[in-house]
Amino acid sequence: MRILKSTLALLISLSFSSAYAQYTEVINSNRPGVSKSAFSVGTGVAQFEAGAFTVKEDHALRNYEVSGFGLDFALRYGLLFEQLELSLDGIYQNDTETDYNGLTPDETPRSNFKNFTLGAKYLVYDPYKNAEEEKPNIYSYHANRKFSWKSLIPAVAVYVGANFDTKDNPYLATDVSGFSPKVMIATQNNFNGGWVFVMNLIKDRIGTDQSDFSYILTLTHSFTPQWVVFGEAQGINSDFYADNIFRFGGAYLWTKDFQLDANIAFNTKDTPTVFNIAFGASYRLDFHKDKKIENGTSNDEGGKSKKQNKKDKRKINKNKDKKADDFDF
Repeated sequence: MRILKSTLALLISLSFSSAYAQYTEVINSNRPGVSKSAFSVGTGVAQFEAGAFTVKEDHALRNYEVSGFGLDFALRYGLLFEQLELSLDGIYQNDTETDYNGLTPDETPRSNFKNFTLGAKYLVYDPYKNAEEEKPNIYSYHANRKFSWKSLIPAVAVYVGANFDTKDNPYLATDVSGFSPKVMIATQNNFNGGWVFVMNLIKDRIGTDQSDFSYILTLTHSFTPQWVVFGEAQGINSDFYADNIFRFGGAYLWTKDFQLDANIAFNTKDTPTVFNIAFGASYRLDFHKDKKIENGTSNDEGGKSKKQNKKDKRKINKNKDKKADDFDF
């Protein structure tokens, strides 16, 4: 029974670990949705996220359809500070547009990057930093599932990036090419019980004929340490294109550094209708090391001296057997 309780305590601790640090013991991926979390991957972590998706669109008024496939990717790297992350994101699409307005269908093959962006994200506010009272109670399952008012305060990050668009891109407005800025505010709430809410507010291709504003709302729930499900709503508004897209899916943590995912995406209008199926994976190379502070201890030890940490460990070991019998389920 004591072994079972210790195992449950470990699972609870792991399920809450992402709420209290930039770096996590398991991979922290933005997939399977398209929103960006407020937290970085952590210093010394190089992470690759990629996926493939189908393309299916039908436009009721203009009488055309589009079918094909696409690939999306993201390279993420934590640099210098735990709060800082550099990223390279791209979406490549290859499809055929079929126009049914003539006597015979007119097929036009198309391919190009819909997005290709280099950027940096920085966490400007973390409500959980140094909040000892908000750390998980590994001895009480019910205590960890209670609602916390502090969880309503989100972590906040800012993102600045540069898009690169080629000339005559069939997926963009006619005069859009070259470099253009992109800015974003990303917020994240970590609720008890494995619930996470992420919001992105984005202004893209600023100063071009396709300067659009979009929002992304993502709600995820981890019901085991390996499985997570999510729902997402994305709104896009510009003079070139406007839409509301919904995504649903899930992810599976294969190992602590490797994740698989799948999702479907659709909208609710017919100008055009959109329906995509996507599969993806995330993998990280973990070279993270805890930074040292003046007294030679790591930041994870809360700035205590080595002598004090040894005392704490002796105290924990002394009460270990007693606490193991005090689990509250």
